[in-house]
Amino acid sequence: MAEQLSDVGSGAAVPPPRRARIVLADITRRDTRSERTRAELAQQTQVGEALVRGLVRAQLALALRLSLVVAIGLGGLPWLFAIAPSLGRTTVAGVNLPWLLLGLVSFPFLIAVGWAYVRLAERNEQDFTDLVQRPER
Repeated sequence: MAEQLSDVGSGAAVPPPRRARIVLADITRRDTRSERTRAELAQQTQVGEALVRGLVRAQLALALRLSLVVAIGLGGLPWLFAIAPSLGRTTVAGVNLPWLLLGLVSFPFLIAVGWAYVRLAERNEQDFTDLVQRPER
């Protein structure tokens, strides 16, 4: 400090001290949106309710679509046998085709639909989680 005072007195130009700019807003702004969204979900605000309602609506639509697949797949068999009675009298390995389809084939079909439901429901939930945790662009 004494040197600077002596330099000032001598007329030499002293460069001003270098200023450092500290910007904290950029650092905190990254997580602000996801934290705000999580807080809205936890506090059950209108935005949080809308997000959860969207997830529930997506899960319900998925359940209804797959229920329709099961209803058409299994419920359509009696209609098929009523329309084509000769198909209903067909035997495979000594077992009537309707019994074979309803007794054996229906179980792997239901397992496949259940597997698809779980997989698609988890994808809906992952999309929801990604939406909530997505950083602001």
